[in-house]
Amino acid sequence: MSQHIPQTPVPYLSKDVNVAIVRAEWNGHITGPLADGAAETLRKYGIPENQIGRYDVPGAVELTFAASQLIESELYDAVIVVGCVIKGDTPHFDYVCQSVTQGVTALNADCDIPVIFCVLTVLDEQQALDRCGGPAGHKGVEAAETALKMVAFKRRLESL
Repeated sequence: MSQHIPQTPVPYLSKDVNVAIVRAEWNGHITGPLADGAAETLRKYGIPENQIGRYDVPGAVELTFAASQLIESELYDAVIVVGCVIKGDTPHFDYVCQSVTQGVTALNADCDIPVIFCVLTVLDEQQALDRCGGPAGHKGVEAAETALKMVAFKRRLESL
């Protein structure tokens, strides 16, 4: 994994944070490293392994249901959804991307727990690989940092 330096620190955060990472198994050679990078980053920020929930679902469309169930469990302060949709020759790509994007947007609008979108929507496999620690950064690392910042944001508001 490439070295990633966060642009801003994660303020207002204590170590009592529980984060779920739900990963689509489809394109697992991409989603695995993304989820691993997210978990590694959470640990780097001091989140113990036993406070990081890891779950798998078959594909990107199932991420929204899994995130919804994890929110309802009230066990987590944030949920990171990890997937990879690679454009093919049919409109399936558009339907899957639209479904997961709208689902995550709805959860963020309707729920009190942030759902972080770490779903790559790329034109080819190389673009996806480039986003797993290659020239385009590591989107799993970025998602974990975003999750921590959103938990900190929420806790800061709650403390006002």
